[in-house]
Amino acid sequence: MLKKPAQTCCDIHPIIRDRWSPRAFDTRPVPHDALLSVLEAARWAPSSNNVQPWRFIVATTTDLQAHAAAVTGFNVRNQRWAKNAPVLIFALARKVNDAGAANGAAAYDTGAAVAQLVLQATALDLVVHQAGGIEKDHIRAMYQVPEDTDIVVGLALGYQGDADSLPEDLPTREREPRARKALTDIVFAGVYGEAAKL
Repeated sequence: MLKKPAQTCCDIHPIIRDRWSPRAFDTRPVPHDALLSVLEAARWAPSSNNVQPWRFIVATTTDLQAHAAAVTGFNVRNQRWAKNAPVLIFALARKVNDAGAANGAAAYDTGAAVAQLVLQATALDLVVHQAGGIEKDHIRAMYQVPEDTDIVVGLALGYQGDADSLPEDLPTREREPRARKALTDIVFAGVYGEAAKL
């Protein structure tokens, strides 16, 4: 199994260090208990005023018709690898609270829930690849998603597969080293853009 631990400037938790986003998936199914566990981790994310705006649409290969339909929610480039993941999830953000008032934190809170889902998956030796390349209008129509709910991201979940199973340019991309901006590029003090002296 290809491992790509983050090259960090200081110690971080191994679950965060070792998490990455493979596109190569083994087709073996994710156990039901493991799927429940990652969704439960998302359920317990923090949210503004405890509104819990996240919603998840899940399709697994235990229902091949539902899984095949979910694959069509990914754009054509992402379908090349997403079709092999045994679990496909669409994360949604409800833009209003239960009283119908606008919730400006919906996307932020949904991101927090997805982050917890991903870290729980990593703890269970599963991998997740998040995809912004999804067909939002198609997803909305296919699943009858109401207009008060944004379609945020597609997730492929499963066990890591062999990079050589990927088509075209993807095996090379799978093996590329991970990279991040330096802390000085993202952490400021005083004025925006002025690097904090950490």
